[in-house]
Amino acid sequence: MRCGIGRYARCMRSPSGFEYAVRGDDVVIRHHGVTATVLRGAPAQEFLAHAAQGDAQLLMARVTGNYRRGNERTARRHPRNQA
Repeated sequence: MRCGIGRYARCMRSPSGFEYAVRGDDVVIRHHGVTATVLRGAPAQEFLAHAAQGDAQLLMARVTGNYRRGNERTARRHPRNQA
């Protein structure tokens, strides 16, 4: 199955498992039931405005930093990166 253009294109699943709750002026973002981050003030209002317009799962992944997929763990354990 080919999902992209180019020789090294790989299929990447879209983010899932995120949910958010509004508590007063705060937005609590959870990933698989565990609190990932809490947004307060202007970032919370901006998040809510963008979440209403587009893909909330992708937006929550970007906000929490859980959007990278690949060999991060493997590269971290490589001897070259142990310093």
